[in-house]
Amino acid sequence: MDMLQFIYTGRLQASSASALLDVLMVSDKYEVASCMRHCSRLLRNLPMTSESALLYLDLPSSVLLAEAMQPLTDAAMSFLVSQYKDILRYQEEVLNLPLSGIEALLSSDDLQVPSEDNVFEFVLKWAKSHYPKADERKEILSTRLIHLVRFPMMSARKLKKVLASPELDHTIVSSIVLEALFYKAESSHKQRQLAMEETRSRKYTERSYKYRPVKFLEFESPHRQCIVYLDLKREECAALFPQGRVYSQAFHLGGQGFFLSAHCNMDQHSAFHCFGLFLGMQEKGSVSSSVDYEFGCRHKPNKDFTVKYKGTYRFTGGKAVGFRNLFSLPWSCFIAEDSPYFINNMLHLRAELIIRPE
Repeated sequence: MDMLQFIYTGRLQASSASALLDVLMVSDKYEVASCMRHCSRLLRNLPMTSESALLYLDLPSSVLLAEAMQPLTDAAMSFLVSQYKDILRYQEEVLNLPLSGIEALLSSDDLQVPSEDNVFEFVLKWAKSHYPKADERKEILSTRLIHLVRFPMMSARKLKKVLASPELDHTIVSSIVLEALFYKAESSHKQRQLAMEETRSRKYTERSYKYRPVKFLEFESPHRQCIVYLDLKREECAALFPQGRVYSQAFHLGGQGFFLSAHCNMDQHSAFHCFGLFLGMQEKGSVSSSVDYEFGCRHKPNKDFTVKYKGTYRFTGGKAVGFRNLFSLPWSCFIAEDSPYFINNMLHLRAELIIRPE
């Protein structure tokens, strides 16, 4: 009756979410797109809750795929992300979400997580909670969830562990991990190009990570050594002022975990703000290592990496070494539009580490 009323008058008596959904389903059945759009618009104007958002996302696929429904499903997904984007903070609530809710969260760029490694672990935890049978769990991971994890953003160390995971279809995960490793081997420019060309998924797009992804190259001879690349966007650097800091993902060399941290701090001698870069050892404990380190950066006009500082430091757990003013410049000069250190609005940093034998 309601649908017929709309066809003849352009108005609906239904006003509650449940009544509007009933009209929407009937409209879909009889392919009355104008009524579907009207119901979708009215539903969007109602107060959104987690329950209603999940209800909209759980509609039959024929309804969800309708063009008229896209604004409503987008609004439902945005609401869930705004509520639960810090998935570790709201872990208990997120673990109770149904599949449609988890898919909505994993599709978002705005998840606030330490790293994509944490996203992968959370997906496994959710799957174990909702699908206790191993074969059902592997099926749902392979068909619905695994492609929403952004493997190219994961650490190389974690990718190696993913390959050995009994929870995943080995054929599928081998292909995904290999693709991720090839991506990590590309230049920053090529990585950005791949992200622009990828239209089917967001796998090459970073989320709101607490720890910035790095490119990590390890060598075992003549010494245990590695090269680590850390790229920071101009806006990320600008957000550090006046006393912020940003950390990289951990990387491992010689059995020890290290990280880079970029700071905006006060130059102790000149009393102005400046950009600093530090290298720290992650694990706390009694283990110590003597490390030769070197910090470099790309700059204009030749855009090559040049060494800024180098030194040797004996690390113990929790210690860090670095330079408070990496570029010997005030912050205003470093961040300026004509700064030679930003190439296409990206700061390219490099650290080389060599662990000296005891």
